[in-house]
Amino acid sequence: MDEFGIHKNRLENLRDLMRDNGWDAVVIPGSDPHCSEYMALRWHQIEWLTGYTGEGDMVVTLDHAGLWTDPRYFIQAREQLEDTGTVMHETRVPNAVGIPQWLAQTLCGGRIASEGSGEEEESGPVTIAVDGECTSIGMVDDIRKAVGEKGIITNAPSFLDELWSDRPRVPQTPVQTLGAEQTGWSRIQKIEWIRNTLRAKKCDAILLTALDEIAWMLNVRGTDIDYNPVVMSYLLVTQEEVNWYVQKGASQDLDSETADSFYEMRADGVNILDYGEITISLASMMEDGTIKALYMDPSTLNYNLYTVMKENSANTMILGGKSPVALRKAVKNSVEIAGMKEAHLEDGVAMEKFLYWLEKSVQNGETVSEWDAAVALGQLRAEIPGYRGDSFETVSAFGKAAALPHYSTPTDGSTVIYPKGLYLNDSGGQYIFGTTDITRTVPLGPCTEEEKIDYTLVLKAHIGLATAVFPRGTAGCQIDSLARIALWKEYRDFRHGTGHGVGFYLNVHEGPQGIRQDFNRQPILPGMITSNEPGIYREGKHGVRHENLVLCVEAEKNEFGDFLKFETLTLCHFDTSIVVKKLMSPEEIEWLNAYNERVYETLKDRLTPEEASWLKTKTRAL
Repeated sequence: MDEFGIHKNRLENLRDLMRDNGWDAVVIPGSDPHCSEYMALRWHQIEWLTGYTGEGDMVVTLDHAGLWTDPRYFIQAREQLEDTGTVMHETRVPNAVGIPQWLAQTLCGGRIASEGSGEEEESGPVTIAVDGECTSIGMVDDIRKAVGEKGIITNAPSFLDELWSDRPRVPQTPVQTLGAEQTGWSRIQKIEWIRNTLRAKKCDAILLTALDEIAWMLNVRGTDIDYNPVVMSYLLVTQEEVNWYVQKGASQDLDSETADSFYEMRADGVNILDYGEITISLASMMEDGTIKALYMDPSTLNYNLYTVMKENSANTMILGGKSPVALRKAVKNSVEIAGMKEAHLEDGVAMEKFLYWLEKSVQNGETVSEWDAAVALGQLRAEIPGYRGDSFETVSAFGKAAALPHYSTPTDGSTVIYPKGLYLNDSGGQYIFGTTDITRTVPLGPCTEEEKIDYTLVLKAHIGLATAVFPRGTAGCQIDSLARIALWKEYRDFRHGTGHGVGFYLNVHEGPQGIRQDFNRQPILPGMITSNEPGIYREGKHGVRHENLVLCVEAEKNEFGDFLKFETLTLCHFDTSIVVKKLMSPEEIEWLNAYNERVYETLKDRLTPEEASWLKTKTRAL
């Protein structure tokens, strides 16, 4: 059976399971029990079922299978879902119909097909099963509101276990602890801070479920999820106890690093408990009144755990709201900022060495594929002391492949790069002192006029945000247009966010801030580190994206208010050889020349004479 046949067969097996249980539809979210963006292999449920490797959520009925995803993945989804029995539904576009509304219209609209008859009849209540272990409270509430009394929501955690015989186990990788000299704040200080925060909210406990928040709170890191240095766990902090539900096996099976870390954690008053004990433990503490007021964030709490909480809430008040950890984590302290600057210095050296090697190799006629380039950059980063891996899967894309914002570079048979057109590399490193994320699009040979103009317009968009000045209290959605206006004036746009938060030796994507068109009211605050990454993508032709990380800093305070601006952290030149200078303003040219000069002066002594000479040429003023 070929790959497409395998996925069609799995869908039919799922439908047999649905018939056995009386389910009219099942909802399979593209997440894990912690509502994570990236998941361990155990929760790659949609990929196992359909072969699709991007982001999205899925609904399966007895006669339809749909994958809901956003514009970043439209091209990829169409290609990967072809002939699998699953179709793509678009989100984040005008008139898009989301999963809750689709379920309401399709299953609860008054008429459904009778099984086996091919005729339509008036429908009664329909049963919608959700994998509550991986579905957020918010998503279930949205479905419940949409379907109303015509829909019955059934919690069916991990229902694919019955079909997925070789499903991976919950991972447990070595656990590493960080000291205050690395993070700027010890775990004891953080625990005292969260307890004070709880007292202000008149709560005596908080349940943290977001993995990066737990890692930040406890100053721990792991590799349970590729590229994200987090540990699969739950954290319950009360005024008397700190319970970390993290262990996935017998204590005697722990590696030495984890055993030492657990010993250190216990010395700081952290109780180490089994990962699977969270439901029983939480229910017991709520039922007997040990916890009287529990705070939780509904955006990261899964529906299954919430159900357990509601069933045992007779003696406990449950309060929901944004986790205070997310904002505190996003505003970096001086130690974290210094570490992030060090990370970008080291990463900049690796990037310049890589771009020099790539250009010379291709011009010399050497055979270099997209995958070869990705490996070469990874090897350069690996030479940096403190390197702990990539911060996400490297996007190494030549020509038309760069039109896919989240292109997955094939390990075998990837495109050979030759001296013509544009090459795009979106990559980053995890270092014990910080996290990086950078995109450079570079010409490797003659470019079309369209490529040159697109390249220049995206550079103008990047500079528009890099030079922004704004009053304190301004949200990212209010300055997103500063990056888009240069594109809009030429009737171009891109269909992804302009900027996302970046963690300190943590997830490369973090909130609560963002720079995008979504109406997120979180202000951009001093200490926040955010990406600046506008782009243009032409399907079947090319893609351009220019990305740096920027730090929000104080600008000026006067009678008109308190103003903020961005300091660019990333150190890697922008190639000016194909810039259409007449499209650039004098101010934009001044910024670009100053930035490239700073890159050269900062990095030249860390490069070989040949590399430094090449970089001097690349950073010559326009």
